[in-house]
Parts: sequence; structure tokens; C-alpha cells
Amino acid sequence: MRRIVLKIIAGGILIALPGAASLRAQEFKVGSKTVQVHGFGTQGFIHTDANNWLTMNTSNFGSGEFTDFGANASMQITTHFRAGAQFYDRNVGQLGQWHPQLDWAFADYKVKPWLGIRGGKVKTVLGLYNDTQDVDSAHTFALLPQSIYSIDMRDATLSHLGGDIYGTIKTRKIGKFSYTVYGGDRRDSIYGGYPYNLQIHGIHIQKYGGPVVGGDLRWQTPLAGLMVGASRLNETITGTGQLNPSVALGGPNVLVPYEEHSNKDYVNQFYGTYGKGNLRLDSEYRRYYRNQQIFSGAFNVVVDLRPWYLAGSYRINNWLEFGSYYSHFTISGTIDVPGQSFAASVSDPSRHLYDKAVTARFDLKNHWYAKVEGHFMDGYGGYYYPDGFYPQVNPQGVSPNTNALVVRTGFSF
Repeated sequence: MRRIVLKIIAGGILIALPGAASLRAQEFKVGSKTVQVHGFGTQGFIHTDANNWLTMNTSNFGSGEFTDFGANASMQITTHFRAGAQFYDRNVGQLGQWHPQLDWAFADYKVKPWLGIRGGKVKTVLGLYNDTQDVDSAHTFALLPQSIYSIDMRDATLSHLGGDIYGTIKTRKIGKFSYTVYGGDRRDSIYGGYPYNLQIHGIHIQKYGGPVVGGDLRWQTPLAGLMVGASRLNETITGTGQLNPSVALGGPNVLVPYEEHSNKDYVNQFYGTYGKGNLRLDSEYRRYYRNQQIFSGAFNVVVDLRPWYLAGSYRINNWLEFGSYYSHFTISGTIDVPGQSFAASVSDPSRHLYDKAVTARFDLKNHWYAKVEGHFMDGYGGYYYPDGFYPQVNPQGVSPNTNALVVRTGFSF
């Protein structure tokens, strides 16, 4: 029943996109304080020529199971103190499945420009766009470069439950530096890409997450428009649930307790962006490394990802913008599980996913936009980390190349 209600709500919102685009941010008073309310919604359609993609049945006639929407409210309580929260829901094929969630909720006290403190469910600052993935209206592309900003893993990376210390330090000669240091707890949705991926092994995750600590430092250089930075994240992640040994191990058709935990789990990310006039150029490199044990050391899996991308966009006028990127994803590691192994060479399509994308964005009227995007993909990256391709929706196997058309429209107020 809940899913039906949410689908009706989402459908009503997105059918009314042209009208919704004329909405403005809403305000109301709580005592003498003003509460600002903003919202957004997007609807997408994806068609592929071969493989099904992003857990949707995108081949043949394509799929419109690509919807998300949210609303947030914030209040400036004092000059230095503000608070806010965002509700969010989505259905992208088998991801999200109309299970609403509290995306983020924080209280923020800014002592000085160089020192601020925020706590609650806080957006995780990691690279250029991790903490703004939910702001589709701010991005040129219908899909951010999936090698780093995979929508499969959005629920895992967007926020953490904990606190940040942050600030900006200005200098006279060498620009300004912004820093964020954080710690807390990562709590993944069980309707994300990783739990869905584990189902091919007969594993059904019921709880997934753990402690995270990290930091980000970015430098706004003296060269106008150029910013560079680096992020680091360390985490200790544990997953628990149930395993049916008959699915992947050939054991009995029963359910037994399942447990996995990371011995070493970290992300290093380096990035830069340059903007001049209507031109914007971005690039990022990430290394994600995870060494994990399954069943208290009975099995060991090491995954080592080295994704990067180059992206550029140019605004022609106030209603048209073009963009393109090259997204490069490779995976390696070791698997101490019977019958499982990585292909020897990165040239194997199960070890890489190279994606060339071209985009046109149309700003149709205030707060209403549409994007048309083509993807030309080489490889599928295997099934050891979520990267858009899953055997559950490709039961006949996966072809080494995939072309995709993505159309996405949305509004914000």
C-alpha cells in the first residue's frame, strides 16, 4: 500500500512538471524565525541497445523506472546557528524501491569563517560532488560520471551520522583554503546497489554500515576559477544478514546467518575544477581499497578500484548547455572464495568500464529543465562492486559494449 501511495504522489508531481517549475521557495514563520522550504523532483527514461542497465529493463523498449523527489526545510535560528533537514525517496529499477528516508538533518554553528561545527545526519564531503549528488538541477549531466558517482552507491556515500568541523582560511597572496574534518557512522540502505549485488550470491543484507572518519582540503588558487583539493575517508564496515548456500556455493537450500567486515577500508580522492566564463572543466581520481573477511575469516576478498574522469561543459546561452565526459573505471583484487576470481587482464570487460558521454541540457523555464544524454560504454566491470550492470536483469549474460540514451527532466523550487 505504501508503495502505491508513493508512486501516485511521485507520478502526480512529475506529470505536473511544467506547472511545478513556476513554484518558488516557500516560507513560513515559527515565532520570529523564518523557515525556508525547498523541493525537487526528477523523472528519467533510459534505453540501451544491448545490456539492461542500472537494475532496469532498459533494452528493447527502454525503462521509465527512474524517479526521485525530495523536500527540505531550513531555519537561520541565530546569526551563527542554523538547522535543516531533507526527506528523500526514489525508485530506480530495483534501487530505492519507494522506501522514503531522511537524507540529511543537521544543526550548524559557525563560530568564525575559519571555524564551524555541525552535527546530525551530515552530508559527507568527499571530492567535488559527493555532497551535492541530490541537487540534480545544479549539474549539467543527467548522470554524473558513474565511475565515481555511481547512483548504485548514492545511499552509502551521501551522508554520515556524526559531526564535522569546518572552515575557510583566506590568505593575501596564495588564495584561500577550505577544510572539513568529520567522524561518525555510515548507515546504508538495504535497497542500494551493494545489497542488491550480493543477492546473486544468495546473500540478503539486513544491516550494513559502521564507523567513518575523514577529511577534505580544497585550495582556491590565485588563478581565478581554479580550485584543487584532496579527500581521505577511513571506515570500518560490517554487514549482517542471511545466506542461502545453495545459490552460489552449492550447499543446502537453507538460510544461515551471514557476516562480513572490513579489515582495511579507505578512499583517497584528488580533484580539480576550472571555470572561466561559460566554460567549466572538472577532473577527479579516486582509489577505493577494501580488504574484507566473510564468516569471521573463512573467506577473504580484496577489492581495489582506480576510477577517474575528465569532464567539460559550455553554456551557449541562458537555455542551452552542452557537456561531455570520459569516465574510466577499473577493478582488481583477490578473491578467496571457491569458484570466484578476477580476470587476469584489465582489458577483460569484467575488469573495466569506460564510458564516453555527451549531453545537452535545456533550461526550459524558471526551475524546470531537461537533459538528453548519450553513453557509449566499453566493458561492464564485473559483479564484485556495484557499477550499473547486474546479472539479475541480464540472465542471458552481458555483452562487452553498451550504448545508452538517457532523458531526464526535473524541477526545483
